[in-house]
Amino acid sequence: MRQMTTEDQFHTLINGDKPTVAIFKATWCKDCHYIEPFMPALEKEYDNQLEFVELDRDHFADLCEQLNILGIPSFIVFRNGQELVRFVSKLRKTREEIEHFLDQAIAVAEALPKV
Repeated sequence: MRQMTTEDQFHTLINGDKPTVAIFKATWCKDCHYIEPFMPALEKEYDNQLEFVELDRDHFADLCEQLNILGIPSFIVFRNGQELVRFVSKLRKTREEIEHFLDQAIAVAEALPKV
């Protein structure tokens, strides 16, 4: 998974035509660590349809404020600079819930006209 180091890098990626899943995490977040074992398999499974990037919430505080990221891990899917869908909840996210979200994100992206 690509680690974002600058906001410019993040904005460049989310402006692409391929839907980009931005995952906001933090090193101290137990729920973020919970998803780490299965995220590489999900990334591989959805590789042809989605781009995955990771942002450390503590290094992107201003961006998180702009995007209204309150809980972590938070998943937001962008395409052509526009937010398509987001998955945020106060509960621990399971692999099945994340897969369901990714399937929804693909369905939304396919339903919208490409720019």
